[in-house]
Amino acid sequence: MRFTVIGSGRWGTFLAWYAGRQGHSVRLIGRETSLGFQALRETHGNSLVTLDKSVELSSAASRNTDVFLISVSSQSLREVLRLHAETLRGIPVVLCMKGLEIGTGKRLSVIAREELGANQPVAVWLGPGHVQEFVRGVPNCMVIDAEDETLKAMLVEALSGELIRFYYGRDLIGSEIGAAAKNVVGIAAGVLDGLELSTLKGALMSRGTREVARLIQALGGNELSAYGLCHLGDYEATVFSPHSHNRHYGECLVTGEPYRELAEGVYTAKALMELEAQTGVELPICRAVYRVLYEGADIRKALGSLFDRSLKMEF
Repeated sequence: MRFTVIGSGRWGTFLAWYAGRQGHSVRLIGRETSLGFQALRETHGNSLVTLDKSVELSSAASRNTDVFLISVSSQSLREVLRLHAETLRGIPVVLCMKGLEIGTGKRLSVIAREELGANQPVAVWLGPGHVQEFVRGVPNCMVIDAEDETLKAMLVEALSGELIRFYYGRDLIGSEIGAAAKNVVGIAAGVLDGLELSTLKGALMSRGTREVARLIQALGGNELSAYGLCHLGDYEATVFSPHSHNRHYGECLVTGEPYRELAEGVYTAKALMELEAQTGVELPICRAVYRVLYEGADIRKALGSLFDRSLKMEF
């Protein structure tokens, strides 16, 4: 099959590497103005992966492909879709990132259909995994979800291999909300690390999953999705891993160290507050992270507010 990857960052370059490893024809699209993409063109690799010479690098997308894999920041997705709309329309698009749109709280698959048409074939590729682990040969399990069962089956068959065992997602709402929200929980985990309260991560994972499950259900999804690979199943990679951008960002909030990498949970925390207002579902952990990030709340007081909540049954 012919795969085109739009986005030449860490994960996008890995996707090109992985699709090529599965025997597919691959083109990787980056921005001509990007210094990282210029370096990628010169070396055909980055600090994490070396691409096979058969992977084509270009700044121009083409309809000469079977599938588009998109890996860009969640807040730039709408702009990217508009830029490439005529090229993408009608060809399956797989969204390989996790997030929600600030200002609307919309899921990324909803944005794709708004920009490309209601009948646009759209899937998501979600779940745990870090490039650093995959390139060392450490396998993991991930999820592909889509409303179109035929598209889902085609992608799972084409992309499954020794490194990644794919599961068929059955709840697009739950998959996307769970995957996005776990990044906010990752920031909270980093805060606990920074405060030397890592032992509280067990409680964080349990209660974080519960509040996200309630939100998924209120939005029309299956609350059990929160306990699958897209949310709880991704906690090791997000809550504990030294490779987790969101966990590291949360730790730096406490230590005061600068952090220049993308932490999607920063944007997602704001979008989740919009969903909290829309649904009336309380999201105390996500709200505590939001207050620290956007309202200047003292970190210890924000954490303390979680313990000051009224006593109640666990379930």
